[in-house]
Amino acid sequence: MQGFINLHKPQGLTSHDCVSRVRRLMGLKRVGHGGTLDPLATGVLPIALGTATRLLPYLPQQKAYQATIRFGLTTTTDDLAGEVVTEVEAHQLTQEAVGQALLNFMGHIQQRPPAYSAIQVQGQRLYDLARQGQVVEAPLRSVEVMDIQILDWRSHPPQPPEVVVAIACGPGTYIRSIARDLGVQLGTGATLAQLSRTLSCGMALANSLTFTTLEDQLQQGTFVPIAPSLILPQPMLRLAPLEAKRFCWGQKLPQAEATTEIVQIWDQRDCCLGIGQIEAGLLKPKVVLISNA
Repeated sequence: MQGFINLHKPQGLTSHDCVSRVRRLMGLKRVGHGGTLDPLATGVLPIALGTATRLLPYLPQQKAYQATIRFGLTTTTDDLAGEVVTEVEAHQLTQEAVGQALLNFMGHIQQRPPAYSAIQVQGQRLYDLARQGQVVEAPLRSVEVMDIQILDWRSHPPQPPEVVVAIACGPGTYIRSIARDLGVQLGTGATLAQLSRTLSCGMALANSLTFTTLEDQLQQGTFVPIAPSLILPQPMLRLAPLEAKRFCWGQKLPQAEATTEIVQIWDQRDCCLGIGQIEAGLLKPKVVLISNA
């Protein structure tokens, strides 16, 4: 089986847990995901089945989230899963002040990932080092935030104030870091209280499947994976039978196109063969999904 699942990840499971569960349900060895979600987070977790795992790097990179940020609180993990580090009064904050501060997180920004993250430093995951009691500062990284919109403002003493935001961003952006750094800018501290991913790899939350729905569809025989053509953003190039065979053998094929372009390759039977690159009048295979067309 080849294709994708737009999985609605439940709270409490790691992304690896979800992959393992899909592997068992589908009876497949080759299953992968398109971007880690923290255990406390919910929402879109793209799952690739079979050889479609090789297409994950070619799916759309933009992501979107709905996040609740709580002020007056900092934690070791920059979300509610960690131990409380500081706790202060923050009811002096206003929605206007928060909105103004959020403007500083728009565009291309430098961001430091959380201490508890999957970033590797000297060959080890930061969360493994943090659990060992080693304080290692993650290197700054450049990320892009395309849009931040305030959806709701909650200020009801004695509960700490919270803001709910919609964030559209590029790959590698940590929403926990935005929450942490927003709290620093406002002088109250802040942590991520809730997170849901609403868009990833071209898949939207509105069309996602829960595990319950997926299991029901598998039992009823109605499950159909998402076809690569529905979410791959590259132009489609359909090859004649002989060209399709040569592509699957890894051969370069003459092409009239003079521009450099990444394309998805299909045969005449509506089978996705892989990904190619047109360069200097030649179609060069980059990803070949099947060995014989």
